[in-house]
Amino acid sequence: MSAIDVILNNLQTEQPIQLDASWRQGRTLFGGLSAAMVYQATRNDLADPTVPLRVMNVSFIAPVFTDKPVTLTVEHLRDGKNVTQMQARMQQDDHTCVLAQFCFGRSRDSKIVVDKSPQSPLQPLSKPDFLPPIPGVTPKFLQHLQLSTQKGQLPFTGSQDSDISGWMRFKKAPAKMTLAHMIALLDAWPPTVLQMLRWPKPASTLSWQVEFLSSEISLPPDSWLGYEAITRQARNGYSHTEANIWSPSGELLMLSRQTDTVFDR
Repeated sequence: MSAIDVILNNLQTEQPIQLDASWRQGRTLFGGLSAAMVYQATRNDLADPTVPLRVMNVSFIAPVFTDKPVTLTVEHLRDGKNVTQMQARMQQDDHTCVLAQFCFGRSRDSKIVVDKSPQSPLQPLSKPDFLPPIPGVTPKFLQHLQLSTQKGQLPFTGSQDSDISGWMRFKKAPAKMTLAHMIALLDAWPPTVLQMLRWPKPASTLSWQVEFLSSEISLPPDSWLGYEAITRQARNGYSHTEANIWSPSGELLMLSRQTDTVFDR
């Protein structure tokens, strides 16, 4: 069983969950895994688990330490005829560390069809080529993932570029590629502006929104997902990034917006 399946398959709300230190990202739990966990807990609490996820909003409020258990709580904000809105929290030591809101919406008949999806800029994948494990530098969670860069540079290389694109997947494929697995993958890349620094400095995600463009996403477990991130603005210690997430065949699956804090001074 893959490492992420061990976690996602055994989630229980209102019960202490011991975290795996191999998923650390600096001093906290890898944000993609935190988001995947609160999503999966929310999905498990849906009356109809077939309702597609439309929008996810996540706020990373405080570090999640892997040497202490966490608890997950889920709240139904509104269960409408078409749209269900839910909120989930990850708590540690009675403090909220991650707060997320999820909007699930049933598909409906509509005469309006607009598709302005851009073409994927990614070239066919060659092989993984991202930063190898370096103690004290490479985040621990990357041991579970594979990345292949096509645009942009490694963090802390003094690059003039502020954008990143490439491919991502799990090193050991899960039993099934679910939306929770994809959410975890989406946060695999470092903040786009870290490549502009010449020395290691901390950074963290403040808020993250993902919009899901397809009501049905079915991919093989060992699939690579394409990632194209553009820095829209960076100043005053914050960077604002927009990203497109692509299927292996070039279908635009998701839109992501992320605000990161960067402590470079």
